[in-house]
Amino acid sequence: MKIRIITAAICAAFVFSMAARDGEAQTVTKNFEAAIPNIPGKSLIALEVDYAPGAASPSHTHAKSAFIYAYVISGAIESKVNNGGTRIYRAGESWSEPPGATHSISRNASETEPAKLLAVFVLDSNVSQLTTPLK
Repeated sequence: MKIRIITAAICAAFVFSMAARDGEAQTVTKNFEAAIPNIPGKSLIALEVDYAPGAASPSHTHAKSAFIYAYVISGAIESKVNNGGTRIYRAGESWSEPPGATHSISRNASETEPAKLLAVFVLDSNVSQLTTPLK
């Protein structure tokens, strides 16, 4: 009986580690959303993106009206936006993304430590889809 439990635990750990390496182990949590009172038609949305070790977001574009400020809360994030270079941002560092940007790389730079990113969007209030995966 103990061998079955140990084997099941090992299999579960292996599956989780493979999911992280395949980029599936990320969690996105909305922290804040509000209309901007002195800019009619615009809203501010703040999201926390938690990356498991080795996890990545699929390549994507952002809403055409979205200006984005990204801040690394913990760990290190590897990022590439539009035709810019690939860069690793560490806790306390930030970057911005222009409206309609293509985000081809967004991943945890570490295979062993988690990472957390705060993404703040300023965009048209009627936008419902923040990102669109690239095909």
